[in-house]
Amino acid sequence: MYAVIETGGKQYRVSQGDVIRVEKLNAAEGETIELDRVLAVSNGDKLLVGQPVLENAKVTATVLKHGKGKKIIVFKYKPKKNYRRKRGHRQPYTEIRIENIALS
Repeated sequence: MYAVIETGGKQYRVSQGDVIRVEKLNAAEGETIELDRVLAVSNGDKLLVGQPVLENAKVTATVLKHGKGKKIIVFKYKPKKNYRRKRGHRQPYTEIRIENIALS
């Protein structure tokens, strides 16, 4: 059984027990959260697709940790004008474990 969920403006295909990194959520570590933006659910042979979301489906997950991603370098440059700007960025994330996919 798997589900397609939306969180942080991105879509993820998840199954029970999966550990995924999503955009930072306002939840404490160890807290259980419910993701109610479920776009599709499949249980082997049958696929249910929402328009755009399924009203009777929800995914339960546990927050494992918060962190920052790998550093990327943002380098701006204009030729012949001695303009150079170098900045780093680390995107914050939340790591969650999918506990349950429920259809009611």
